[in-house]
Amino acid sequence: MSSRATGDQQWLRPSLNFPIDIRAVAFDLDGTLVETLPDLHESAIRMLAQMGRSPVSESTVRAYVGDGVERLVKRLLTGETDGEPDATSFERAADNFRSHYAAVLTRASHPFAGVISTLITLRERGFKLACVTNKPARFTGPLLEDLALTGHLDIVLSGDSLPRKKPDPLPLLHLASAFGFNPVQLLMVGDSPVDTGAARAAGCPVFCVPYGYRGTLTVQELDCDAIVPTLPDLLNLIKLARS
Repeated sequence: MSSRATGDQQWLRPSLNFPIDIRAVAFDLDGTLVETLPDLHESAIRMLAQMGRSPVSESTVRAYVGDGVERLVKRLLTGETDGEPDATSFERAADNFRSHYAAVLTRASHPFAGVISTLITLRERGFKLACVTNKPARFTGPLLEDLALTGHLDIVLSGDSLPRKKPDPLPLLHLASAFGFNPVQLLMVGDSPVDTGAARAAGCPVFCVPYGYRGTLTVQELDCDAIVPTLPDLLNLIKLARS
């Protein structure tokens, strides 16, 4: 299949041979299935205030999300993507953030438009579905449960479910093995280089949504096989990829 733009479907640099026998779909959580930014931002503001620091904008938190809570807190403390605060400040800030986030976990978070209907349709069509996130399990489970998403997923992998998390390929390789499929039969759907990196390393096809959290990068800059304008568009894109 060649790169194409058809209506609201825009294909980008397919790196795999088509058709692809997609049998399962793994979704990122924050920024792909669920809009979690407002509650993450609120937790960040509360944590920083408790540490005697100035608040940050929602856009700043958006740029920092994607690599798990610990890295988010380190970025909030240092203002740098790879910054390392002193250990004492970090431990205190991380504990404070976790406490605040648990208190507001689903206060404003919500599934993006069409997410639940898309999951229902995919399962009706026989696809195995998973969520693979770098968010700790203590937040992942309650979030999915509160937003009525748990029942639509066959497997959920959090950032601390396995020894390594995205962009390491282990979570996707684990999913493929658990489902009994080859990695190329497992489609990753995400919003950031963390997702595309994991997929490429695992040998999985990867589609990306144009919304979500990926710092200053645009979706066109991601190493993905297709852009999914909205989750319902995924249904047609999978059909195209399999044909």
